[in-house]
Amino acid sequence: MKKYLIPCSIFILSLFIFSCKDNNSFVISGTINNPGSLKKIYLFTTDSTQIKLVDSTNLSDQNKFQFKSQAPYANLFKLRIGSTIFDFIAKNGDNIDFSTNLTDKTSAYQISGSDESEKIKEFNKISNFYAEKSTVISQQFESKSQALGKQSDSLISIYKPQFDKIMASYGADVLKFVDKNKTSLAAFYAATSLDPTKYEPQLIAYADALNGKFTNNLAVQRFVKAMKAMEPVSIGHRAPDFTTSGIDGTPVKLSDYKGKYVLLDFWASWCAPCRQENPNVVKQYKIYHPLGLNILGISLDQDKTKWQQAVKTDGLVWNHASDLKNFEGPVERLYHVEAIPTNFLIDPQGVIVAKNLRGADLEEFLNKTFNKSQQIVKIK
Repeated sequence: MKKYLIPCSIFILSLFIFSCKDNNSFVISGTINNPGSLKKIYLFTTDSTQIKLVDSTNLSDQNKFQFKSQAPYANLFKLRIGSTIFDFIAKNGDNIDFSTNLTDKTSAYQISGSDESEKIKEFNKISNFYAEKSTVISQQFESKSQALGKQSDSLISIYKPQFDKIMASYGADVLKFVDKNKTSLAAFYAATSLDPTKYEPQLIAYADALNGKFTNNLAVQRFVKAMKAMEPVSIGHRAPDFTTSGIDGTPVKLSDYKGKYVLLDFWASWCAPCRQENPNVVKQYKIYHPLGLNILGISLDQDKTKWQQAVKTDGLVWNHASDLKNFEGPVERLYHVEAIPTNFLIDPQGVIVAKNLRGADLEEFLNKTFNKSQQIVKIK
């Protein structure tokens, strides 16, 4: 067997090259083709709560730019080039090359030197595809609404199902992407683009899979903590019991509804979407209360008079309770209510079987639930 000797000078040179790699920062170098009047490029970073400007630089005469910045852990960064935002993921030690053509209406770009950035690019392709489809639907809806001079219910009934179908397809494709790239930070950013009210079980399961990973990334850890907090009041779990004050001042317990279906409905007199949904809830209550549906309204009002007036005005004939403490009420905190309207459908065994049902979704779920329960009663 032959032995190959590496010349000492080459060995020393290789050590010099590798030692020169800066592991305390990353570099992204870019080329902008057909920049037009573009002069400045901006670099942003994300943390657990916001997007922050990191740096800016001028485009050179050769249409090139470069940023050197720090990322002690892998994190999402954004380049703002003109009116377009480009995402990439970087960590200290990365040397990333970027290029795009500003005349390309699809905002396509090339990136190398970061495997994670290739994956976030793949996700953005999914996101942009569905964004374009939803934009077309929105433009058609707005155009026809302007022609009529109003947003009619008939138009909403035509376009809302189309929009919902697009968003359902988007959700399905994002979940596939997340499942395929579970160990990638790109999967995390894809998952957090989903509506948590619709994909809560999937997001809780994903948070469990992330446990112990990306421990330095504040956004990831904030997400994991939030999902862990939501788990006890997620679908499939037993609804935690509570005692609060009824609208007439008497104590009200969730356990009072043991053995019955109860819709725990969080709302307030000052909440416009809640008041808009109330007629639908009244309609469903009239249909399904004789079949076993109960409702317990939990108000986030702080003014009892306004709360009582809204109950009367909207014809909410079921039981109502509140601690009059807005989002800081003990029941609201127990159920992690961070926005309203929010509701929980609890079955006779005390298990949460659905959350945040509104409009046609509420009607459809109640129809299936009570038709099924009536069939069981008949069989018995």
